Amino acid sequence: MHAAVCSALSADLSGLALREDWPEPAAPGPGEVLVAVRFASLNFPDFLMLQGGYQFKPDLPFIPGTEGSGTVIAAGAGAEALLGQDVIIGARSGLMAERITLPARSVRPVPAGLSLAEAAGFTVGALTAWVGLVERGGLKAGERVLVTGAGGGMGRVAVQLAAHLGAHVVAVASSDARLVLAREAGAHEALLVDREHPEIPVRDIDLVFDPVAGPLVLPLVKYLRRGGRYAIIGFVGGRGPSVPLNRLLLKEIALVARHVAEIDARAAHMRPHIGMEVPLADVHAAFEAMGQGRIDGKCVIRIS
Repeated sequence: MHAAVCSALSADLSGLALREDWPEPAAPGPGEVLVAVRFASLNFPDFLMLQGGYQFKPDLPFIPGTEGSGTVIAAGAGAEALLGQDVIIGARSGLMAERITLPARSVRPVPAGLSLAEAAGFTVGALTAWVGLVERGGLKAGERVLVTGAGGGMGRVAVQLAAHLGAHVVAVASSDARLVLAREAGAHEALLVDREHPEIPVRDIDLVFDPVAGPLVLPLVKYLRRGGRYAIIGFVGGRGPSVPLNRLLLKEIALVARHVAEIDARAAHMRPHIGMEVPLADVHAAFEAMGQGRIDGKCVIRIS
């Protein structure tokens, strides 16, 4: 079968190549399903994994891809109810291949209203937005929420959710095109920012949802109101400087991180924007685009 295979870790992604003769997965055993993968979504951990820079390091060679969508084409004992269903797939790796066998608990039906391409790029961003804003961030209607990277896959869905829940959303992004996406998602204010030398003319923010970090962290901490919360989601812009603990104590700010929550019931309000869709043969170019920050919204790889 066709698969994108990483045979060596490298900063330039030269270890990633398309294979046309990769072995078929094993037939599903009890509690397992065989899925024909339709789409796989790119996430930043996938990019880091190819370079050896992510905490999970699969044995070489490996097939990248941690979220996707497809159709269950075979099922083992106890998983027969899923046979024939279109499903969202979650895995530690392996989804950039035509077929994959995995535990039935790793798939779930595609929520109503999502295409298979959207379903492939739904879970990571939507779960993170829900937990960062609601479960851990304690978002309330009427609060002022600032979202960094607001035109990216994760930032845009956070804008959607926060606006849907009645917050006043300030979107921050590094290009005009991404600010357009943020406004389309429901942002009330949209601010262009230089990530390396940020100037953000806002005050009295209740909650920051930040998948970028780096040099943005300290300015944004300053703009939180007393009792504000800072949801650290990721580090696309780098780890950034240390946050002075005295500032956190004085402002009574809680640093919160991502968890997992159920969001399928709100899929209609958290649909990902597919900014790039390419066939499996162009997977290398897709990862290069991610590394260069050229993807607005989500990128999905069309597998079959």
